[in-house]
Amino acid sequence: MTTTAATPAPAADSRALGLAHYAARGVLEHVLARHGVTFQEQIVLRAAVTADAPQTPDDLVTQVRASLKAAPADIRTTLDDLLAKSLLVADGAHIRATDAGRELLATVGAETAPISARIWGGLPAEDLAAAGRVLTQVTERANAELAALTT
Repeated sequence: MTTTAATPAPAADSRALGLAHYAARGVLEHVLARHGVTFQEQIVLRAAVTADAPQTPDDLVTQVRASLKAAPADIRTTLDDLLAKSLLVADGAHIRATDAGRELLATVGAETAPISARIWGGLPAEDLAAAGRVLTQVTERANAELAALTT
């Protein structure tokens, strides 16, 4: 939807946030499907690849759960799937990405980069900064509400 001076932009709300999330996620899932990887597998794999230190399975479950709010059992199933696909490997008590896992993330990144540039390109820097601040606050508040609901 294009807005003009006569048509003000709608206020940001949960619906607008959800629509933006699912539109962007749909693009990513389309690319991931070509490589036989799910959205959750990509999130777990990325967590393993970008970790500053070796991660145990519990470390990865905790990190991914904080992002996706997925059930620990589902994340453990995803870890098992990534191990079976040889995208992750057990290294003693730790899990690390294989070369194939790193290459997959690089390939997906290369395929999505031009799409992301078209999606985000041309948006004013001050709008992106404002959106970033608002989304950070919304995330913090939603996380606090979820914590209150689950304790």
